[in-house]
Amino acid sequence: MARYTGPVCKLCRREGVKLFLKGDKCITKCTLERRSSRPGQHGSGRVRKESGYAKQLREKQRVRRTYGVLEKQFKRHFNFAARTPGKTGETLVGVLEMRLDNLVYRLGFADSRAQARQLVNHGHFAVNGRKTDIPSFVARPNDVISVRERSKGMEYFKTRALILPQKDIPAWLRLDADAMTGRVLTIPSRADLELPFDEQMVVEFYQKR
Repeated sequence: MARYTGPVCKLCRREGVKLFLKGDKCITKCTLERRSSRPGQHGSGRVRKESGYAKQLREKQRVRRTYGVLEKQFKRHFNFAARTPGKTGETLVGVLEMRLDNLVYRLGFADSRAQARQLVNHGHFAVNGRKTDIPSFVARPNDVISVRERSKGMEYFKTRALILPQKDIPAWLRLDADAMTGRVLTIPSRADLELPFDEQMVVEFYQKR
């Protein structure tokens, strides 16, 4: 599976906003707060005025990097959203939020989407009782995401079970910390999410191509 393996703090500096790619470390030890300039030898130079296309491109990159999705897969999600009735931008965000790796992160089983993706890849989760190790799997309302029985004995999940009750779980999800399961109640609306980007600019970016 292709994935970005470089320093994630550079991505936040390039986009100029916190993307929370390292979980709690982004709150306690944020590189962006110490070095707000763009990465690279010209990062601290004069910032040129961006064209409309450049702004749309940057917004698309922010969305991709927030969810940890590479270009080819992101375009596939966008094409699906474009074919679905309704607002394309909101549908796109809904699809990204319903990815299994994102749901594992939102339910508190992981501190970041990258960590959630790794846990899913290693086969620690099941959807509706069936082992699912594909991070890009898109869940539906009423689907149940659970830690597999064989994985609950691992030290990681034993520790995670102690802190799960303290996690702030979105209203569109329901967590059973004792059973280490979560249920998708509904597809989140844009009003349910606090995200550092404007998805409508992503729609405009692809419409021009």
